[in-house]
Amino acid sequence: MRPLLAIIRKDLKLHVGNRRALILTLAVPIAIASFFGSLFGGQSGKTKSSGVPIQITDLDDSTITRKILTNILADASLKATLVPEAEARAAIKQGKTAVAVIFPKNFGADASSSFFSPGAKPELTVLHDPSRNIESSMVQGILMQHIMQAVSQNIFSGTGGRQLAQNALKRLDLGSGLSPADNGALRGLLTNVDQWLSRVAANTNLATTAGRGSGGGAGGGFSLPFKMKDEESEAPAESGIGRYNGYAHSFAGMGMQFVLMAAIDWGLGILLERQRGLWRRLRAAPLSRRTLLLGRASSSTLIALSTLAICWAFSMVVFHVQINGSWLGFFLINLGVSTFAASLGLFIAALGRTPEATRGLAIFVLLMLVMLGGAWIPSFIFPAWLQNVTIFIPTRWAMDGYDAMTWRGLGLSAALAPAAVLFAATALCGWFAHRCFRWEAD
Repeated sequence: MRPLLAIIRKDLKLHVGNRRALILTLAVPIAIASFFGSLFGGQSGKTKSSGVPIQITDLDDSTITRKILTNILADASLKATLVPEAEARAAIKQGKTAVAVIFPKNFGADASSSFFSPGAKPELTVLHDPSRNIESSMVQGILMQHIMQAVSQNIFSGTGGRQLAQNALKRLDLGSGLSPADNGALRGLLTNVDQWLSRVAANTNLATTAGRGSGGGAGGGFSLPFKMKDEESEAPAESGIGRYNGYAHSFAGMGMQFVLMAAIDWGLGILLERQRGLWRRLRAAPLSRRTLLLGRASSSTLIALSTLAICWAFSMVVFHVQINGSWLGFFLINLGVSTFAASLGLFIAALGRTPEATRGLAIFVLLMLVMLGGAWIPSFIFPAWLQNVTIFIPTRWAMDGYDAMTWRGLGLSAALAPAAVLFAATALCGWFAHRCFRWEAD
């Protein structure tokens, strides 16, 4: 027992004595737990929504659609903007917004008329990003509420409602295709509605009475006065671009994560070699610091590129992932991720003093890069302030670039900005590593 206790005592003293490692051992789980806790509502248990981004095109511009848009713009669960139809469709294609809604011409009049008629109903087009189906379903439910409220209020208040009821009675006179019993029942209903609205119009307290009528009409059992046409953003069949493939995003995220994990080993390997005196012996040879670091970065980049190539090849063969965008852009993104991982390894080696203390810090940095980049959790789930922060995270740009080159099917221009950010991050990490590299351990 004595040797066993001596070993335990020695390990505990070393662990407590290494203050940097001890602090990181505590900070990493706290930081990650705090991160996930904030996503799921914090202490209150309620997550404050940042609003689903949607774009709306109003081709009708009627009193009813203007009322609907006023309510939507005031809805805290939506972040709505009014744009032309072409701009809304382009935004969905490029992934700049989650949902786009297009109100067709005569939507207000046709939706109101369909309340009392079994005929055709106007089509409300809802475009959505195929990777954001949950948000699309939520937006459709909110739209249904606002549209029913505006249409029913128009029907069961004022002269507009009387005119609709009278027009429906005229159509019954011309023949509705209903059975005599159904025709008589609907005629009685419309007649009562017409008489009731006539009394409403004569009432001095019109606003209050109309409000009660609107509530009753909205819940009176009428069929929905419109139907939604739900479209996913995808290219025409002749373009050769397939539907959204979730494996494209998952392989992008996991491939990048494991390449970055390899960067930790590269950095720790440099620290171990320095600790063993290898760099001191190399320093005696005619070998400059720049040559040494460039050689290590080049070999690490080749290893990362080959790793990504194998991952993507597997995804294409087994899960039918396609590169629907630019192959050159796809290569630039992979090259940017590989060089960034290599320079990150050098950054870790330059920043760390001992392998033991550096490992914890490196894992913490890796986890933050992967999480904030959207490789684990889609970035649109983040709070609004955190989405703004991720603009400065290179991995976020890498994920956007991968999505653009795979299932989105965008051109080379969509890869240039992400590749530029990755190469800039590579240069920054490389510069820091060159400035702070030490030949010998402290």
